Amino acid sequence: MLDHILLGSNDLDRGIELLEEATGVRPAVGGVHPGRGTRNALLSLGERRYLEIIAPDPAQSEIVRYPQLRSMSEPRLIGWAVHPPDIAAVADQLRENKVEFKGPEDGSRKRPDGRVLNWKTINLADDRHGLLPFFIEWNADSVHPSKDAPSRCGLAYFEILSADPDELSRTFKRIGLDLPVQRSDKARLHALISGPKGDIKLRT
Repeated sequence: MLDHILLGSNDLDRGIELLEEATGVRPAVGGVHPGRGTRNALLSLGERRYLEIIAPDPAQSEIVRYPQLRSMSEPRLIGWAVHPPDIAAVADQLRENKVEFKGPEDGSRKRPDGRVLNWKTINLADDRHGLLPFFIEWNADSVHPSKDAPSRCGLAYFEILSADPDELSRTFKRIGLDLPVQRSDKARLHALISGPKGDIKLRT
């Protein structure tokens, strides 16, 4: 159900160049999130999954969701999203398990070609600094970014690590996900993206 992983950067061009230098594929500018303070660039990672580079939009003063973007010294993973079959059912399960959340909320982005993409999201009240995902359901009339973003890259692996993997696994089950958690000295995300030129390791 992985939909996309988010690479935060204080500057969009810097994030684009990092990926292009490592993989040989240049992410394409996706557009602006109006009222959210951010803009993005996209790289397809195969069927129904992609990488989103997210950075401050210089034309907007306030960043609503990821205020840490402006102070980041290096691009790094800041979150990830899953696409459940039914986002209303996700909301029901979270309520049943007494997990606080916000949504489903409508979101949109205007692409450089003028087309508007629409979606709904559910965000957990406590996502443990991006360790837990948010949920996204794309409108039926919106083209999924993985379909027309630059391709030729793949996601070799995406790992969730924790000092207490059993506890984190139980938390995932409460939000409706059954995922492996690797043991580590601290909680973090790891990803490896492979391209025609080479690989790049990303982490939180």
